[in-house]
Amino acid sequence: MGAQAAGWLGATSHTGSPHVLQPVASGGTMAQALGEDLVQPCELQDDSSSLGSDSELSGPGPYRQADRYGFIGGSSAEPGPGHPPADLIRQREMKWVEMTSHWEKTMSRRYKKVKMQCRKGIPSALRARCWPLLCGAHVCQKNSPGTYQELAEAPGDPQWMETIGRDLHRQFPLHEMFVSPQGHGQQGLLQVLKAYTLYRPEQGYCQAQGPVAAVLLMHLPPEEAFWCLVQICEVYLPGYYGPHMEAVQLDAEVFTALLRRLLPRVHKHLQQVGVGPLLYLPEWFLCLFARSLPFPTVLRVWDAFLSEGVKVLFRVGLTLVRLALGTTEQRLACPGLLETLGALRTISPAQLQEEVFMSQVHSVALSEHDLQRQIRAQLAQLPESASGPPPRPQARLPGAQAIFEAQQLAGARGSTRPEVPRIVVQPPEEPRPPRRKPQTRGKTFHGLLTRSRGPPIEGPPRSHRGSTSFLDTRF
Repeated sequence: MGAQAAGWLGATSHTGSPHVLQPVASGGTMAQALGEDLVQPCELQDDSSSLGSDSELSGPGPYRQADRYGFIGGSSAEPGPGHPPADLIRQREMKWVEMTSHWEKTMSRRYKKVKMQCRKGIPSALRARCWPLLCGAHVCQKNSPGTYQELAEAPGDPQWMETIGRDLHRQFPLHEMFVSPQGHGQQGLLQVLKAYTLYRPEQGYCQAQGPVAAVLLMHLPPEEAFWCLVQICEVYLPGYYGPHMEAVQLDAEVFTALLRRLLPRVHKHLQQVGVGPLLYLPEWFLCLFARSLPFPTVLRVWDAFLSEGVKVLFRVGLTLVRLALGTTEQRLACPGLLETLGALRTISPAQLQEEVFMSQVHSVALSEHDLQRQIRAQLAQLPESASGPPPRPQARLPGAQAIFEAQQLAGARGSTRPEVPRIVVQPPEEPRPPRRKPQTRGKTFHGLLTRSRGPPIEGPPRSHRGSTSFLDTRF
């Protein structure tokens, strides 16, 4: 679904039938002016140009050319005006090659440099190398050799296979990988999603995993895409794609609290028209904005998300709400629920261009400490629900550095077996008699030498400042 298409949000129940939480209507217009001060001035970042990725159209034309991202008929066949020069791209590529060549050393000593380079945007030629390193998928794949092949060859659960098969044609049908039902794109997507249902049968399949896995397959082989999907579902966003989606409900309350603090006028307007966070936020967060932003901006969001964690999703969501409803004129143009939801989906493409948009995202006044404090506050206020498990935000790791440290600790524990302490009881030793001091009284070195070597050699006496000879010294 593109940035202006009607929205959907679904998770599949364990009966195999998808249930839609809430449709998001489209329509309305968007003013160009920005609203309340959510961001602070920040230097613009630089990467590739903008592109719209409408994924819900009926199909591509027979003779349309694919752009540089693989979308048939896309608008980014050539780099846009904000595209960095070739020399700068080469410099960034060389930096990433150097960092990834010594990844453990880089993450241990120079993570700040990794984070800043991710904010600038990973070069397109190196995303396939960097994404598995950032999310720790390369470690999972190394520790579980042959696991994906076994899952891919095993027969899937019929209920999940039927549901996944119905969703395959909806995932980026304008992308050249997913045009044909028998092509490697749709078939690879089927294998990756099937493998996850076998890997985590208690979680099953969620419709929002489709676009996430599709974006991964655009850059990675199926096995690496599978392990990246595992890391996203279990480390970055645990509790998002299960049957109860308990973490999504918690994050919706956290987002509302952040709106109340950072954008009070927008929060009041949303309350007045009856637009709750569950009407628009789950589609954004579950799909990692893959269906809500131009595709180059999606890639930049993913670069930052894999580096810094879920904090990036909150920053992006707050930026979108401000762009849509930040001014008084924008709010007056949305007197009802449908108009407000439409405004959230029809932001001007110029405002979503990756350079302009990401500079505002990274300037949102939301730190990891602020986010964790708000999560704890909302978690304490959640009512106890008997229908599902409580959310466990402590299972979510805040980005690449925390994942790297956790994997290093797990590797250290797995490689060195801790020794079990043994108590050794030894019998008491027999008391020994005290050592006697040798009797040296009356004995001299002179006497010892004379007895062993014969009479001393006679000669003129030596005077050493009126002191006796060393040999005459008694102890």
